[in-house]
Amino acid sequence: MDPKIFKAYDIRGIYPDQLNEEAAWKIGNATASFLRSMLRGYDRGLANKQSLCVGYDMRSHSKGLAEALIKGMNAAGANVIDIGMIDTPQIYFAINHLGTCGGVQVTASHNPAQYNGFKISGLEAKPVGEDTGLKEIKHIATALLHTMGGAEGSVERTDLTKAYKEHILKFIDAKVKPLKVVIDASNGMAGKMVPLIFEGLGLDVIKINFEHKGVFKHDPNPLVEKNLDQLKSTIKKRKADVGICFDGDADRLIMVDEKGQTIGCDILTALMVPYFLKKAPGSAIVYDLRSSWVVREEILKYGGVPRRERVGHSFMKKTLRTARAIFGGELSGHFYYRDNFFADSGLITFAHMINILSSSDVPVSELVAPLRRYFASGEINFAVEDKAAMMTELKRKFSQGEADDLDGVTVQFKDWWFNCRPSNTEPLLRLNVEAKTKELLDKQMEEMENIIGKPVEH
Repeated sequence: MDPKIFKAYDIRGIYPDQLNEEAAWKIGNATASFLRSMLRGYDRGLANKQSLCVGYDMRSHSKGLAEALIKGMNAAGANVIDIGMIDTPQIYFAINHLGTCGGVQVTASHNPAQYNGFKISGLEAKPVGEDTGLKEIKHIATALLHTMGGAEGSVERTDLTKAYKEHILKFIDAKVKPLKVVIDASNGMAGKMVPLIFEGLGLDVIKINFEHKGVFKHDPNPLVEKNLDQLKSTIKKRKADVGICFDGDADRLIMVDEKGQTIGCDILTALMVPYFLKKAPGSAIVYDLRSSWVVREEILKYGGVPRRERVGHSFMKKTLRTARAIFGGELSGHFYYRDNFFADSGLITFAHMINILSSSDVPVSELVAPLRRYFASGEINFAVEDKAAMMTELKRKFSQGEADDLDGVTVQFKDWWFNCRPSNTEPLLRLNVEAKTKELLDKQMEEMENIIGKPVEH
């Protein structure tokens, strides 16, 4: 088993060279051993607390990997509830709904078709990452010399669609307009879940890439602009009100307005601020530090408490819990909800967007126009070998600004700011710059490139 498949937040690699059924068995065995060891202090009499739930996405090798994973869990003595082919957020729902000690989703999310992986969650669907158990699971799994061992645990197969649908639809709280919505499922799990959950609401849904044939019409990563081309052309051709593109496992989405313009996810966060603060006045709202100044400004404007956090779902979810925040948004398209076990969900985000758009009398472009008051670079990658030294140099070069080290280095001035942070897995620095004018943005980007070098395609 290639140890490089263990990443900061999950396990991911190319099938079958890096990640195969043998590796899945060992990871299942190690995950069951670790998660069950974490039950100290909990009531072991609860029926499902010794169990784990397992789901998998639509990739051609996902079901086989899930079966091997389950056998490894059984050999460790764990009972398993197999909930079938699902979107990733359904595993978070299942862990809480069924009361298990954790669960695993077999998915490679937005990666190309040759990839697969595992997203591991513990009690209450708390994420298991590098600092919260993944190192221990890696140690156990890589120490296993074979995949032998009887099935000491049981397997129960169940379909949670009805309960999951009820959970998602409870977030629909407005009279739904007959909006014409183009949905690009990216040949991913939204292709299964959107019809099951949202049909019958009165939406006019135009479906693209809903098929599951083991290939992707485009990579299932909606953050890459070229992957939105088909969605944008369909919006214009069909004169739709809005477009939505989900990623492969449907935990993220990107929204496109009726003119075919992509709406940044920090702008979506800002759009949701008054909507959520009306539901929970004075609540905290969490946002990642790459987000536009507009997010903090809107939170303060509507009487909320802004909580700026470092990038990554484990940090966002932890802060959401500790602050009891009503919701949180990340630039990557992950949106987190207090009333969804502090977890993210693309489908619940879609439900909230239905509410917001159904309550508005103006086109989407006009709805977000007041929030587009700054000019942003978007995230740009630079190949840098000594990442720490470069960030120190940036901090020195811009020492006249207000700096912090929450995640990489952030420096803020009165009319522009930047964040530069290191990749966890590659020799890359990721840069975000925002300014009050396009001219200033261009000027600062030129200065940044003089210091860091030319950006790389990524």
